[in-house]
Order: sequence, then structure tokens, then C-alpha cells
Amino acid sequence: MHFNVLIIGSGIAGLSLANRYPENVSVGIFTKKEEAESNTNYAQGGLAAVMNIKDSVELHVKDTLIAGDGLCDEEVVKMVVEEGPSVVEDLLSWGVNFARYKENEETFDLGREGGHSQRRVLHAGDITGREIERALVEKSRSKSNISIFENHIAIDFITSHKLKKEKNMPDKVLGAYFLDRNNDRVVPVSADFVVIATGGAGKVFLYTSNPDISTGDGIAAAYRIGAKVANMEFYQFHPTILYHPEAKSFLISEALRGEGGTLRLKDGTPFMDSVHPLKSLAPRDIVARTIDFEMKRTGDECVYLDMTHKSKEFLEKRFPDIFKTTLSFGIDMSKQWIPVVPAAHYLCGGILTDKDGLTSIDNLYAIGEVACTGLHGANRLASNSLLEGCVFAKKAYESTMKKMESLIKIKSVQFHDDDKSHKQHKQAYKSHDLKHNDENNSSIIPEWKDFGLEGGDELIVITHNWDELRRTMWNYVGIVRSNKRLERAKRRIDNLIDEIKEYYWNFKISSDLIELRNIAEVANLIITSAMLRKESRGTHYTIDYPAKDDKNFKHPTVL
Repeated sequence: MHFNVLIIGSGIAGLSLANRYPENVSVGIFTKKEEAESNTNYAQGGLAAVMNIKDSVELHVKDTLIAGDGLCDEEVVKMVVEEGPSVVEDLLSWGVNFARYKENEETFDLGREGGHSQRRVLHAGDITGREIERALVEKSRSKSNISIFENHIAIDFITSHKLKKEKNMPDKVLGAYFLDRNNDRVVPVSADFVVIATGGAGKVFLYTSNPDISTGDGIAAAYRIGAKVANMEFYQFHPTILYHPEAKSFLISEALRGEGGTLRLKDGTPFMDSVHPLKSLAPRDIVARTIDFEMKRTGDECVYLDMTHKSKEFLEKRFPDIFKTTLSFGIDMSKQWIPVVPAAHYLCGGILTDKDGLTSIDNLYAIGEVACTGLHGANRLASNSLLEGCVFAKKAYESTMKKMESLIKIKSVQFHDDDKSHKQHKQAYKSHDLKHNDENNSSIIPEWKDFGLEGGDELIVITHNWDELRRTMWNYVGIVRSNKRLERAKRRIDNLIDEIKEYYWNFKISSDLIELRNIAEVANLIITSAMLRKESRGTHYTIDYPAKDDKNFKHPTVL
């Protein structure tokens, strides 16, 4: 198969990019599970944008820079914030229904989350991600130029250097191999442009708010072909995940604290009040670290979020999914405190890109959580992630279209009212498909050759390695780190990587094996980056270097 644009991932970044292309650009969306399964789908909070007359671009920029703890690229932050209202209008035109104060009213019901000085979070109750995903999937399904391939997991990218072509030219991506999980076969796909929109890697840790698909596939595959990655040590832990033996990492949105929720110890002490001026609405890194400290100090298994100051009617209307879910576990949040613990939530680093989303490999783009754009710095401001996905999708669209037009010399057709063949010419131009240009992109990808044997004990080995890896990362590379913990983790992960490599090249390819290989490589990148940063900043905190060191470390960690 060949596409003008190959998009890997079907969250807000990938889908909003696909929906921008005109009908004469062929787009292939490949997603490892179903089209709506993504981190976007699980996003409860919302999308931050300046939509309030009391708010301003300057305030949103300031809040983002403060949260990023000195590592944000200020030009990128300003660009993203300024584009906010525009991409919101695009989402609305694609059918996204953000909550308003009253039905059919123009004024949005804006929420507030940690680190924000103003109400600027557009939401759809507490199922914002689900609503965005619904609208974008419906839009992409209606376009004839978009083909969606579910249950296709990316294995590796193919580049010109890998095929030993154009040795003296910069390396460029030509396509990728995918494992078709439905038919258990490997499919080669070529493209003029490849866009990675695979999301984060929360499954590298034992406890995470992310769905099972978040195994860092795009980051690992990009790094294997030489793409630069940056700031991998900055993994944001969400402070409030529901603590219950039967709940699988259910997120308790920061928006609850935006409505006055208070974090308390078992004895009722509001422990954040003495830690930060914003109290329970402090930036996530500070809240998560404080909770971790208090749990270790007291020996308690969790802390509590108190929402009892709000009525049952308000909570059911504003947070319907959270209210229903907590109630199913016997917790009436209008009367009882919600038990919560921190869990891995968002990767602030990723594949290093420029302002268009272009990586260090020609024609390879990365957008959304998988990318390190300079927006988040050392710690992401709440609800800036959906905004980033939309803005960089727009930038990647503009960049690829400009290159495409140059690549195949598309010329504008001028029409005149007195042109008798006007309709015929216009229709021919509109229906013209952009064809693959062999002269500029020698992307004939060879068939996949699988010499591996069937692995009889494959599942046992993978399960064991997966469990050991995630526990190692949680115990030694979690919220609080140290030199000794990182060294121990490095030794264990290095051994696992050697074992996984041997297994990978000797046994038949499978989705479980692909994910294990990727998550191990991402774990190694996180540890390596954390060992390089000998200071504490944002979401990276080490007891050996508890202070921030601007003189030596006010820069990204690039690998």
C-alpha cells in the first residue's frame, strides 16, 4: 500500500490532522486497536484555550511557563496559546459539543484546573476526550480520501539509509511495517510523509491512568532509526487516581479540585495548604510529590479528595462519569471523601520536533504526546495536551501540504466564468489523486521476512519480563528518584533488553513481543535521561540533587 500521508495513531492529534487534508490527498490511519481507543478517549478534564474575556494569551503563556519550570520554549508556548481559539473553532465545525452555561448559549462553561490562574478549560462534563474522539472519528469516516486500518501495530520504520539508497543524502523515512493482528501477517506500507501520533508510554510504570495501548511504540521505533528524543526523564504523575482494589487506574479529574476539592489526610488535615499558594490546585508535580511524601511519612495507603462541599445535583451534572463510577464502588462523593493515589499519567518529553512537528529524520513528523515540542518543559500544565495535539496537527498539515505541492508541482488552475469547460476542468482537478513520485521518493518497501520460530513459552516469558520491567520502573524511577535507584534500574533494564532482543530475533513476531520490545527501550531512555539530569526540576525529583540548577541544566536532555 502507498499513501501520501501515513498517520500512526488515532487520538486527537492523528485524527484532527487527517481531517484537514483535501480529498485529493490519500491518507492512511493505522491504529493498534480500535479507532477510538486512545489516551484522548480517556481524557476527562478538557482543552485549555483563551475563550474568556477575563483571560488573555499573556496569562495562559505565563501559567504554562511557570508549570514548565524553566524548560519551556517560550516561542512555542506563545504560538500554541495564540492558535488555541482557532483550533477550538475547527473542533466545533467538526461536530465537537463543548459544554455551555445553557443549551444554545454562546458562552462556554469553562473549568479550571491545577496551575491555571483563570477558567479556560473547555469540557464536555467529565468525558471530554470521549466527545472529541466521537466527533473526529465520525468526520474521518465521512471522507473518501481517508482509509482507517484498525488492529495494525507498527513494527519498524523503513528509511532510505536502511535500504542503502541515497547514501550521501540525509536519511528520510519511506514507510513502515505493520503487524495486521486480525490476520497475523506483516504489511509493508510506503508513504510520502509519515506522522507518528501514537501517544505516551504510561504502561512502562506499574500504576498508570493510561489505557493498555500506551506502550511508547512511536518513540521506540523513531529512536531505532536515529530520530532524536528529548526530556524523557519528565514523566508526569497524576496526583489523583481512584484507590480501590477493584478499580483499574480510574482517573479522578483535576477539574474536581478546580471546583474547590480539597486534598486531606486520613485525619482530615488539608496537607497542601502549607505547601503551595494554590493549595490543592498546585501544579501536578508538586501535588504528586507531596502525596508520595505524606503516604511514606504516615504509612497510609492513600490520601483523600473531599468534594462534600458540593451538592449531589451539582456533582452528578458536572462529573457524571466520575460520580457514577465512584458510586459503583460504594463511594458517594457528595457525602464521602474519595480515596486517591498518584499514578503515571503523561510523558512531557518524547521525539524532538521543530515548530511544524518535523523530527530530525526527513519527512517524519511527530505530534501529540509522543512529541517533545518545547511546550511542556519539565511539567505539563493541565489540559494543554489536547490543545498541543490540535495545534501541531495544524502545523504538520501546513508543512506537509507545502512540501507536497513542491514535490509534485501542483499548479493552481484558473477558472473563468466564460470558460465553457469550467465544470469539467474543476471536477477533474478536484478528483485528481496525488500520485506517488518515484523520482523523489524511492519507497519500494521489500516484503517482511520472518525467520522466527513459533515460541511455545512466549506468553510466559513476555508476562514475566513485562511485570519485572514495570515494577522496576515504579520502585526505582517513580515520583522520587536517587542515584542508587537509577543505577539499580539501569542494570535490571539492560539485562531485560538483552533477553528481549534475543527473543525478538529468534521467535515469530507478535503484538505482545513488539510492545515488550518498545516499552523496554522507552524505559531505558527514561533512565538514561534521568541519570544525566543532576538536579531536581518539574516532574524529575532526586534526593541526591534536591535543588534546581539553572546554570548547568536549563536545557532539554537530548538523546
